Amino acid sequence: MIQTNFDLKPFNTFGISANANRFAAFSSIEELQTILQQRKQQESLLILGGGSNLLLTKDFDGLVLKNEIHGFRFVSETDEWAIVESGAGEVWHEFVMRCIDLNLSGMENLSLIPGSVGASPMQNIGAYGVEIKDCFESLTAYHIESGELHTFDNASCAFGYRESVFKHEYKGQYVICTVSFRLKKNAIVNTSYGAISAELAKNGISNPSIRDVSNAVIAIRQSKLPDPKQIGNAGSFFKNPIVRIEVLSEIQTKHPEVPHYPVDANHCKLAAGWLIEQAGWKGKTIDTFGVHKLQALVLVNYGGSTGSQIYELSSQIIADVASKFGVSLEREVNIL
Repeated sequence: MIQTNFDLKPFNTFGISANANRFAAFSSIEELQTILQQRKQQESLLILGGGSNLLLTKDFDGLVLKNEIHGFRFVSETDEWAIVESGAGEVWHEFVMRCIDLNLSGMENLSLIPGSVGASPMQNIGAYGVEIKDCFESLTAYHIESGELHTFDNASCAFGYRESVFKHEYKGQYVICTVSFRLKKNAIVNTSYGAISAELAKNGISNPSIRDVSNAVIAIRQSKLPDPKQIGNAGSFFKNPIVRIEVLSEIQTKHPEVPHYPVDANHCKLAAGWLIEQAGWKGKTIDTFGVHKLQALVLVNYGGSTGSQIYELSSQIIADVASKFGVSLEREVNIL
């Protein structure tokens, strides 16, 4: 059933109040097809998953569709691998926990990331040394214009750093329905990220299981990232910038301690949070919104703020970092 003048506040983790002209939820491809048949000519369309990577700066004059396709199944398996498929509407963290319960490894480092399974390949989510592309097998997506169901493998998704083909070439053309992952039965844990090793050591764990790694990641995230249920936010608001080595060298003349990570012979990745903190924004509060006190990458809505206010704050931060460091920050969050 399509509802009108629908408040999207419960469906975005920033907790921003913005109205959709029309709204409907679907839990199957058949329901999706039925709703799309009722779509008005030239009506704008927005597909919502968990709403965890979205900043609403205005009302949406169109049709919002909430993806609630659920399900979990084994597609195939060998002695070494299992390919599991999830409905796009499943909660990402719950899906990761289910895989860990089945002793399937590959995604434990991605524990507690907010959002839905369907959103995960769209921006190639990643954390603590792992990205979706590392264990992604394929996805099925409904082509809105033709009504056909298409399959995308790893290569055809064109994964990059927080990027995929669905954010560019095919933006707005597909609805992701199911996502499949190739997971290891014999775990090879990834503890290369320093904070994970430190957390495991603190708990006296020298031979970690995938659940140990997951618990460590959860503890780290909870210690420095606000819970969207308590403080409105969308996690990391900015991407970590990739710059040329010459830019790094210039910054190091004044800040030799700048964190940096090699990408290739000519480029490195900088920590956006460090740049923002050095520019003096960490913990800054303006009325009912601001920058989180523990993590400068996270912009927060303490209650009652508008998306436009938070967007303007992000613009000020981008301009300030560019002025102080000559580095252009890019928003990771989708702006509407």
